[in-house]
Amino acid sequence: MPFAVITDSTAYLPEGFADRHAVRVVPLLVQVDGREGRDGVDIGPIELAQALRDRRTVTTSRPNPAEFAARYKELLDGGADGVLSVHLSRELSGTWESARLAAEEFGAERVRVVDSRTTVMGLGFAALRAAAVAAEGAQGVEVEAAAVEAAAKTTTFFVVETLEHLRRGGRIGAAAALLGTALAMKPILHVRDGQIVPLEKVRTTGRALSRLVDLAVEAAGDEPVQLAVHHLATPDRAAELANRLDERIPRSSGCVVSEIGAVIGAHTGPGVLGVVVCPGRL
Repeated sequence: MPFAVITDSTAYLPEGFADRHAVRVVPLLVQVDGREGRDGVDIGPIELAQALRDRRTVTTSRPNPAEFAARYKELLDGGADGVLSVHLSRELSGTWESARLAAEEFGAERVRVVDSRTTVMGLGFAALRAAAVAAEGAQGVEVEAAAVEAAAKTTTFFVVETLEHLRRGGRIGAAAALLGTALAMKPILHVRDGQIVPLEKVRTTGRALSRLVDLAVEAAGDEPVQLAVHHLATPDRAAELANRLDERIPRSSGCVVSEIGAVIGAHTGPGVLGVVVCPGRL
């Protein structure tokens, strides 16, 4: 059995990708008015978006170490040569810490834990690259290196309708200052050094979408890339964004569209649009 790859639910892999590429997914936890469920299993994007619109209390939490330990044991007992566990930035969640604590039970050579320093399909592409290398027979060092390299080269941009959800969750600080009192501004943010930070601001949703395309084109350059578009409760705009990216970035392997789930959606709110650019191909 090849080296196994585990990630968490904030990768938001498009439907069927995890099974197709033999990537195991551990869900984070979401609470809506105190009712707890698993991200993407018990609580999905539709329920999450409605809860946020209704101004219900939505909080998130990491899986506990025992959840990871059980997954590691199952894979190792099943014959896996080892496990790579790659997760969203430790600056955004304690998930990496839970995975690291669980891995201590098995030893660093058998279970390797990676902080991707990113999230959504920045994390997803890292897990998929690692799984592709593992499927070819690579072992721990190479599998880990594939994930680390893909994550490090990935660029993520997104625009939100409001910074209120990010501010409530404590995921941003400087972005509030970026807006000042210009309430009509649409903030464009990106992931840098594992954190969500402001990049620039535009005045309308249409301009924000165009700017996302321009930023993705710049990030892609002339090399082959993989592209992903994320959204929450705005499928039409996501499809438009994906089509424009396909037109402007002909050397991509095709743009996948994936709706983000409850954990990341709780902090971005409905209406978020994001673009992820990862150099190279599977």
